[in-house]
Amino acid sequence: MAWVFLLIAGGFEVMGVTGLNLINRHKNVGSVAVFVLGMICSFSFLSFAMQTLPMGTAYAIWTGIGTVGSGLVGILFFGESKHWLRIVFMTMVISAAIGLKLIN
Repeated sequence: MAWVFLLIAGGFEVMGVTGLNLINRHKNVGSVAVFVLGMICSFSFLSFAMQTLPMGTAYAIWTGIGTVGSGLVGILFFGESKHWLRIVFMTMVISAAIGLKLIN
């Protein structure tokens, strides 16, 4: 169940970072709500996951999901760079996360 909590935490991390980007663009209550809700839920589910998973593994996976997820949201919804090297490095982050899961 800890891995499910960690995936959910990563998803909310992406939501929080997206909210932060929205705040930078629009500065309205809805953007702040997306950011705050995303961060609160993200840290809560990360805390649940860390009750079972080692801290280093949980944190690495959580930040990896947040990094890649936020990068993809930026590419798909905010017109950020689709440079092939960016995709390669995101793939490397995903590979590292899978490696951590396999050895844990």
